[in-house]
Amino acid sequence: MTSTTEPGTTPAGTGHKLGAPGDLFHLPDLVTCGPGRPAQVSHSPLDGSLVGAVPVCTPDDVAAAVESARAAQREWAAVPLRERRAVVGRFHALLLQREAEILDLVQAESGKSRLNAFEELADAALTAAYYRRTAGRFLRPARRTGAAPGLTRTAEYRIPKGVVGIISPWNYPLTLAVSDAIPALLAGNACVLKPDSQTPFTALLALELLREAGLPRDLFQIVTGDGPTLGPALISGVDFLMFTGSSETGRIVAQQCAERLIGFSGELGGKNATLVLADADLDKAARGAAQGCFSNSGQLCISMERIYVHGAVFEDFLATFTAHVEAIRLGSGPGWDIDMGSLTGQRQLDRVSTHVEDARAKGARVITGGRPRPDLGPYFYEPTILTGVTGEMVVAREETFGPVVAVYQVEDNDEAVALANDSHYGLNASVWSARHGRDAGRRLLAGTVNINDGYSAAWASHDAPMGGMKDSGVGRRHGKEGILKYTEAQTVAQQRLVPVGPPPGMTNQRYTRLVKGALTLMGRLR
Repeated sequence: MTSTTEPGTTPAGTGHKLGAPGDLFHLPDLVTCGPGRPAQVSHSPLDGSLVGAVPVCTPDDVAAAVESARAAQREWAAVPLRERRAVVGRFHALLLQREAEILDLVQAESGKSRLNAFEELADAALTAAYYRRTAGRFLRPARRTGAAPGLTRTAEYRIPKGVVGIISPWNYPLTLAVSDAIPALLAGNACVLKPDSQTPFTALLALELLREAGLPRDLFQIVTGDGPTLGPALISGVDFLMFTGSSETGRIVAQQCAERLIGFSGELGGKNATLVLADADLDKAARGAAQGCFSNSGQLCISMERIYVHGAVFEDFLATFTAHVEAIRLGSGPGWDIDMGSLTGQRQLDRVSTHVEDARAKGARVITGGRPRPDLGPYFYEPTILTGVTGEMVVAREETFGPVVAVYQVEDNDEAVALANDSHYGLNASVWSARHGRDAGRRLLAGTVNINDGYSAAWASHDAPMGGMKDSGVGRRHGKEGILKYTEAQTVAQQRLVPVGPPPGMTNQRYTRLVKGALTLMGRLR
């Protein structure tokens, strides 16, 4: 694969030198914390340069953030929806106006390529545009059939939950913070966000833009610091929690939410499968698989880690796929000619290396890649293709969350579907076929399935729900589910003329006969 890098480069366009703590932001205005908190320093995975420092918040800081957010939420819920939509519209415009600054910061914090950083910005803007346009339709009161037609007037209303807690990960620090906050805010809620400790500044910039767009100051709060310390404190105060992260942590978070009987939605891990059927366009499938496996250096919950290829085209696909993977350009810096950036830190590099070396030691074949690239930066790793992966290898079952994919040969479509479904995970899947893609896709146990695409087609279809089956999650983001989950359904039924029950002067026996007759008639209706 081609390599290019600009070591030591300070991202351009921020108007700041990424160096001194607090240089990017006036932190007391953006992080909810008490005085005298210790600082947590953040370094760029690209070259180890200092990005800045944020305060290490305490559980008391979290409680204060929730309390002030709750007070602001009561006023926000009374704000007409058109005014809430106007704030989101201005935020959408600011995202596009300040593109260079946002991309520089996302790259500096996460180590991803410029293109992958832009995908975050585009998704955040698309989310804002979608929910600004559709919130009124999803949230408006709806007439429902009453107990006694003509006598009972029944309506369903949507009431905001109150304060929504959001715990967002490091791999997509902009879109996974903003994409969940936007519908929650439009639905009339307040938000308290705990970003990952590796990537706090992107979330802070998003908050700065939201306030510039007119969002009330206390309505959206950010707390920074240690997740195991702040997470339980957040859950103990909010009315709903949105979590994106590993399945293991998701179980812990769900249990804590259950103790308080508050709602929980989580997009969790994945070991996503691609199916290449015998009638696939192999060049398109190979090119799409390379994008689906190695975008964001494979650090993507919906990226592909397993590929099942029909035996009739296995050798041709593998050769074409290898050629596309070896053409991937690795590097850092703001250049648009870079395809894949760095892993986010030492923990990810260790996990990727361990999975590959375990597979190699147990007999798997490394077709291409399979080694770190310290010449490019501390956490770079080559995009890697494995064959001969067997069940005793850790890479066969566990989520790698890095630039590694195992390619398997199968006899037919049924075997491909069965092997793809043989996993505890069920987040995303991809099928490449000219004629049989939809049939195979409908048989896959995954929350989203892409036909002749890796993951973008389903993810970017914001009008459709996105989430996982099995160990890959609970609840959905996007579509109407992505905003209605932040509300409580309230039924208001107004009875007119006569009450539901025996009217004055009618015996109970006469009343029950009339009701039974009506029920009999209803049972015969089609």
